[in-house]
Amino acid sequence: MKFEEAIMNIGYTDAYHSGVVQVVILRMTYMSIVNYSYLIVDHINNQAVIVDPAWDMRKVDQALKKTKTILSGILLTHSHPDHVHLARPLSRKYNCPIWMSNEEITYSGFYDQQLKGIDNTPWSVGQIQIEPLLTPGHTPGGMCYLIGNSLFTGDTLFAEGCGLCPDIKGAHSMYDSIEFLKKKIMPETLIFPGHSYGKSPGQIFSQILKNNIYLQFKNKNDFTAYRLRKGQNKLSFFDFQ
Repeated sequence: MKFEEAIMNIGYTDAYHSGVVQVVILRMTYMSIVNYSYLIVDHINNQAVIVDPAWDMRKVDQALKKTKTILSGILLTHSHPDHVHLARPLSRKYNCPIWMSNEEITYSGFYDQQLKGIDNTPWSVGQIQIEPLLTPGHTPGGMCYLIGNSLFTGDTLFAEGCGLCPDIKGAHSMYDSIEFLKKKIMPETLIFPGHSYGKSPGQIFSQILKNNIYLQFKNKNDFTAYRLRKGQNKLSFFDFQ
């Protein structure tokens, strides 16, 4: 059985190869909310790390079994419950570290014995080369992770929009973070967000640059006015696909 066929049989959306590593997409659901977690696989060393695991331990265990890898770390983009739900139990089960930005740890108070605060210093897990990128806005310590030609954005950037901002300061930070990503990220990079509003994970950044309205603003005041505009249907904020 081909790997792509195996992952479809256990409920994944797709898999992408990024150099020597592979991205396995796990669609996680809880009531009406859908999150995307990502297993990044190093087949050379049979290691894997996971981004923002939540809700379905069975899918994670099956993905590790199908890829014949050992979970070697947990990458958290931010501290909201739908992104950290399985971090502690997975860390205990597989005896692996949890990584979160120092700023997010201070903001949230999230704690675990295996928790390791990080800054923008890159590191490697086997062949998986991880470059953390601090992108505040949705939360003060939000982090994206650049691995090969894939960017894992959590609730900072979606294919169709960007994450909610709590106030003007947060919206200003989000604008700066988006501008930073526009300068930092290559057009051919694949974007893997924490949620989808219709487009599947793995959209190419060049298309998001063209089609995402939040990437079109020329100054932070206009961006902030639109991001915090009145009349938004807050019920639809969690109507993820």
